[in-house]
Amino acid sequence: MAVVLTARDLTRHYEVSRGLFKGHATVRALNGVSFELEAGKTLAVVGESGCGKSTLARALTLIEEPSSGSLKIAGQEVAGADKAQRKQLRKDVQMVFQSPYASLNPRQKVGDQLAEPLLINTNLSAAERREKVQAMMKQVGLRPEHYQRYPHMFSGGQRQRIALARAMMLQPKVLVADEPTSALDVSIQAQVLNLFMDLQQEFNTAYVFISHNLAVVQHVADDVMVMYLGRPVEMGPKNAIYERPLHPYTQALLSATPTIHPDPNKPKIKIVGELPNPLNPPPGCAFHKRCPYATERCSTEEPALRALDNRQVACHYAEQFLDGAA
Repeated sequence: MAVVLTARDLTRHYEVSRGLFKGHATVRALNGVSFELEAGKTLAVVGESGCGKSTLARALTLIEEPSSGSLKIAGQEVAGADKAQRKQLRKDVQMVFQSPYASLNPRQKVGDQLAEPLLINTNLSAAERREKVQAMMKQVGLRPEHYQRYPHMFSGGQRQRIALARAMMLQPKVLVADEPTSALDVSIQAQVLNLFMDLQQEFNTAYVFISHNLAVVQHVADDVMVMYLGRPVEMGPKNAIYERPLHPYTQALLSATPTIHPDPNKPKIKIVGELPNPLNPPPGCAFHKRCPYATERCSTEEPALRALDNRQVACHYAEQFLDGAA
């Protein structure tokens, strides 16, 4: 399949003030992210709060400029693109935000919000726009009479369907979904996830699915990228990572996932401490202060992301987990 999204050593750094006499510091929110995404596939990005997931989403959707690195959308390099090219690139990559309560305009009717991408980016007449909007509403499970209603008249699940319909109006090549089900009731989450998958199958859209819910990720993803403090620590096919995680951080995340029938042979792994201060990250491996397997080498030498057992992993001692499931 065709590659529709390519990131190479993508970074996003922020200059922040530490006070009147202390000067500025740099927060490396993204610190060297690389991946390729094919049409019709889903890359899930997971990690705890503060690891850089949402910053990556903003960079991929051109909301923010990367500090360095290369980003290609449908083969077009973003850096150096002129205004007309950027307008086309924005049509090719759309986003569904976390909160369906904040991402819709409360003063605008739903039909008008869904028609707005067509109004800005196409030359369709009002009648043609209405026809396309009603067709998309039907696909996401909304009725024709919903066209004239306002967002406050819908439930959270219905609002997220509206947000998804709006993102798909231009039939983008890439859809970035930033925790699209975390604000919904559990009973509604499965319906919305199945809708995501149905639309992906119909339009062959590539998804970047950002989540901290590993059960949701297992349901939707083809590939998984685990991030910690702005960097990928493990990345590869979903089945390989879920069956045998090779990074201690990935092992801890998966062991913390609630299950109906927990495996007694896989004890819970407790992560001690908090995520390091991004203004003052630790030397060596960023995870070494919380890692049960850390050695002196981990505190001085930063592990590179390297190929191992059908995935990429950034750990000096990943080989020791190959003898059996972690």
